[in-house]
Amino acid sequence: MTELSGKTALITGSTQGIGLGIARALAAAGARVAVHGLEEPAGLCEGLMRAGAADAVFLPGDLRSAEGAAELMEGAAAWGDVDILVNNAGINHGRPLAELPYGEWCEVLQINLSSAFLTMQAALPGMAARRYGRVVNIASIHGLVGNPGKAAYAAAKAGMIGLSRVAAAEYAEAGDAASGGVTVNCICPGWVDTPLVAPMIARREAALGTGREAAIADLLGEKQPTRRAIDPAEIGAMALWLCSPLAHNVTGTAMPIDGGWTAR
Repeated sequence: MTELSGKTALITGSTQGIGLGIARALAAAGARVAVHGLEEPAGLCEGLMRAGAADAVFLPGDLRSAEGAAELMEGAAAWGDVDILVNNAGINHGRPLAELPYGEWCEVLQINLSSAFLTMQAALPGMAARRYGRVVNIASIHGLVGNPGKAAYAAAKAGMIGLSRVAAAEYAEAGDAASGGVTVNCICPGWVDTPLVAPMIARREAALGTGREAAIADLLGEKQPTRRAIDPAEIGAMALWLCSPLAHNVTGTAMPIDGGWTAR
């Protein structure tokens, strides 16, 4: 697939997990791919080039501040016009609402939501001028349903969905079918098999004395009816389709990929 040849993509929080899965999908479609994180893993960009990226670069940036977000976008602009922006960077402090320190609340909202506002604010005018642009914001199933211990995370992800809908409406008339237009959408994953949740799987596997897949099924319980974890590559495939010029009429959506979680 080379449908994104000539396009430049920036994916925040993309050194592992969901972000890396998306980076690989866009690389395989021929895009120039800028990956982001606090530190560059060895061989990251070389791997994306082997996957098919026309070029790849690592851009550092601490999104806990507006200054860090600005530096990231300045670095991206110096490398090339950002045609595709994927906001994936995020953290969570899992505490009950009554026990959540205000500082942790602010940190989650800054990284998960405010940084997306700042990157979109920097990238969208240029996309509109070029008559093609894609913003794919990685929200969460927790932006659509409530879950104990997720106060800051759920608020940030619900906010990201609202922010995306406003941006989608504001830029809906930019471009046309031939150019691809400018769209803004959210992907709302359920339970994803990433390095961040690997310890949870290992603990459940040890407690049950079963294999890994059985431990995952037990861990998911009643929340994700398929009882199958989502692979980051599945989210990458969804993001790739949203970036296609064929998806020019898909904007302002919040697409679950959740194993049936929201079907109940």
